[in-house]
Amino acid sequence: MTIPAATTDASAQSTHAPAGTSARTVLVLLFLINLLNFYDRQIIAAVTEPVRMEFGLSDAAIGWLGTAFTLFYAAVGLPLGRLADRMSRTRLLGYGVAAWSVCTAASGLAFNYASLFAARMGVGLGEASCSPAANSLIADLYPSARRARALSLFMLGLPIGIFLSAVGSGLIAKAYGWRMAFFVATVPGLVLAYAIARLTDPARTVVSAASAKVAATGRAHSASFWAPYLALWRIPTLRWIVLSGALHNFNSYAVNAFMPAYLGRYHGLALAQANIAAGITLGLVGVAALLFGGAAADRSRRWRPNGRLLLGALAMAIGSPCVYIALSLAPGRVLPFMALMGLGWMCFYLYYATVYASIHDIVPSTLRGTAMAVYFFWMYVLGGAFGTAVLGTLSDRFARRAMLADGATALSERYRAAGLHEAFYVVPIILALLALVLFAASRTVAKDLRESES
Repeated sequence: MTIPAATTDASAQSTHAPAGTSARTVLVLLFLINLLNFYDRQIIAAVTEPVRMEFGLSDAAIGWLGTAFTLFYAAVGLPLGRLADRMSRTRLLGYGVAAWSVCTAASGLAFNYASLFAARMGVGLGEASCSPAANSLIADLYPSARRARALSLFMLGLPIGIFLSAVGSGLIAKAYGWRMAFFVATVPGLVLAYAIARLTDPARTVVSAASAKVAATGRAHSASFWAPYLALWRIPTLRWIVLSGALHNFNSYAVNAFMPAYLGRYHGLALAQANIAAGITLGLVGVAALLFGGAAADRSRRWRPNGRLLLGALAMAIGSPCVYIALSLAPGRVLPFMALMGLGWMCFYLYYATVYASIHDIVPSTLRGTAMAVYFFWMYVLGGAFGTAVLGTLSDRFARRAMLADGATALSERYRAAGLHEAFYVVPIILALLALVLFAASRTVAKDLRESES
């Protein structure tokens, strides 16, 4: 299948997407790949408790497994982002999806912590190809005025993938054991890898005169490996967005990794029930948020240049108290917890619709893959990589403190529940900081957009 190339003049607003059917077809395929991306990534969270008990692991060990995955993902993402700007993005995606699908199956064959660790690193290597290549493709397939909606549809794969993985993996683990939860994801991945690899890569477009200037700067200094990265780093809004990504990803990884365990320990839910509740609270609510958020983000951009980022800041400011109140509820109040946490996480999902589209507005098309790789690298290294480790370490520390306060000598599940509950209070604090950073980004984006359109 050939994807028609998009065309543009010096203004981003005059960009035209390729023929509707072709663009939609590619977007649907990218959505399915992103869905599988987060489905496979969430399996380990869904089976955390049986894995922890079988291998005799602490919460810190579980957390550091996520940290190592994220750091490796970020490190290999930089060269893969550059490859996304230089080679066929569809072929790169095909290789990546095939690689992470095979390594997901290998996770189910793990016989100890070290072998599980190695398999998860392989998943990270494959998944690192997804976001830079897919975001770059979407930016060439859709004009700026429709880009937030297109990116929101692509990002629907995140909440749906998390929901399906939490529910499906929990049920599969209960019926057939935790290893089978990894095996079932392999074949769909190989099918999607073949489907995307056979597509023709669309032509890359330049969205503005300033974007062309930045890209030309990178080419003029092509002898320097760091020139493209330095050119991007000179964009003030991008620096704020990178910091926002670190805060956002800290929460995303920490909460996704430990929510099923939290619901099981603190609220007393069984494995399957905890994963269903986590899937609804962290996954299903994101569908409504992204469907609404994409359209709202595009309208807010027409309202004022910094509208998207102001909308994102407002959403985080609303989400923070919702999460705090949810965590303050007594054990057993599962439905009120799901309602409040779900509302907070619905606001959390608006980040993708408001921020991702803003990145594409302020960077050149020839560096979009690189820009997304830089963004993902720093947000994972500074945030996501340590979200699981910090929360897991805090959980162990608070659990031991509760044990010592009771004069006990054994770390029972009751103390583990208390420790994880107390550790979770870091989440609303990070959300409040994220709101402030997005507001700061909204103060610089108008100037960056004016420069790109001058």
